Amino acid sequence: MRGLPDLESLRLLVDVGELGSLGRAAKAAGIAQPSASKRVAQLERRLGVPLLERTPRGSTLTTEGKMVAGWAAQVLAAAEELMRAVAAVRHAGRAHLRVAASMTVAEYLVPRWLGELQHREPDVQVGLDVVNSADVAARVLGGDVELGFVEGPSVPEGLASRVVGTDRLVVVVAPGHPWARRRTALRGAELAATPLVVREPGSGTRETLELAFSGLHRAGPRLELGSNSAVKGAAQAGAAPAVLSAYAVEAEVAAGRLVEVPLAGLDLGRRLCAVWRRGRSLTAPAATLLSVATQR
Repeated sequence: MRGLPDLESLRLLVDVGELGSLGRAAKAAGIAQPSASKRVAQLERRLGVPLLERTPRGSTLTTEGKMVAGWAAQVLAAAEELMRAVAAVRHAGRAHLRVAASMTVAEYLVPRWLGELQHREPDVQVGLDVVNSADVAARVLGGDVELGFVEGPSVPEGLASRVVGTDRLVVVVAPGHPWARRRTALRGAELAATPLVVREPGSGTRETLELAFSGLHRAGPRLELGSNSAVKGAAQAGAAPAVLSAYAVEAEVAAGRLVEVPLAGLDLGRRLCAVWRRGRSLTAPAATLLSVATQR
């Protein structure tokens, strides 16, 4: 794979499309037009496609450039979501609104919710604690955070809840694993009897899996690991099959680093819920974040 382009070059390309010319894009970026032209030329060489149509009247996007600019806009939006989420983690101790989220929700959903909250209430600073679902519930019940987001089949006593989305767990293996080539769907009993790489007790992913295995003969786990990334890494290394959120493995399956194994006869769907202390009214920022999460 060629080296990844830098975000400044992608922003410049997007601005060419939005502003109509390289000169205007250079001015918006605060750089000279020759520097902007050099930067786009470097991007063209890195991507291997022509991005600009250069004429005496100026430079505009080629057909390929328009497509790349559209994809680049998505990358920039994702990068902005990343920075908002990191800022929320960094400012957790001095935030106006304290929130906790389970790892899967925090990694794949919370950043876009924070972006919409910032758009609606730009003065609100959010602090985000990223822990497993059991710890989220404990922090909400203990008053450490006002609003939490959990995954899993149950909500502890004392918490009010609202569904903000759905998810499903999937079985994934390394490309060299025998299950990657199987022609028939995996049955629940076979999965339960297989030592797996799994999340730690207390995570919503683990709770959902344990509930699905009720009544089946179960093998002990091959590995118990405390993050989605660690579970994925172990599965990719061939340690054992893994069970994780479809959100968590989407990129690895698309890239061929993991293979999803078809599964039959076992319900691994689950709800994603917002939780807060029962009987306590949410503050305005928390209510807005809840509304954003519910709508999305």
